[in-house]
Amino acid sequence: MKYLLAFVLTFSVFALRAQTAQLVKVDQLKQLIEKPSDQIQVINFWATWCAPCIKEMPLFEKLGQSRPDVAVTLVSVDLDLDRNPAKVHKFVERKKLTSTVYILDEKDPNVWIDVIEKSWQGAIPATLIVNTKTGKRTFVDKELHEGDLEKLIDQVR
Repeated sequence: MKYLLAFVLTFSVFALRAQTAQLVKVDQLKQLIEKPSDQIQVINFWATWCAPCIKEMPLFEKLGQSRPDVAVTLVSVDLDLDRNPAKVHKFVERKKLTSTVYILDEKDPNVWIDVIEKSWQGAIPATLIVNTKTGKRTFVDKELHEGDLEKLIDQVR
């Protein structure tokens, strides 16, 4: 019985840990963005070295945990500068992120930025909000603050 309890406790500790980040190409990311969904998609582009990105991240985590009608995806663009995804994996684990996290596995931002959003100049943090049911989307490339996400979500309803 003690062994069973130890196994269950050990498994529970691992189950509560943050998930890991998956590498994704821009065409895969575009398919995820365009995939029909009943949820409003909130896709945030960030990097571990971007202080404003890290500062706003709790807003996305809170949103994803409190709104079942919203799917939050965090897309790391760290590989532009450092081709080693281990830094992102460690960050995700250390911060215990619960949102879906992808690492964009592309070398040339001049190519993939336009695929995501034509108006994007490349600054991060950047957030794309998509409602595939209404066909509406909005994009901002600045740090978001308390209440901003709700206003942006309202714009795509």
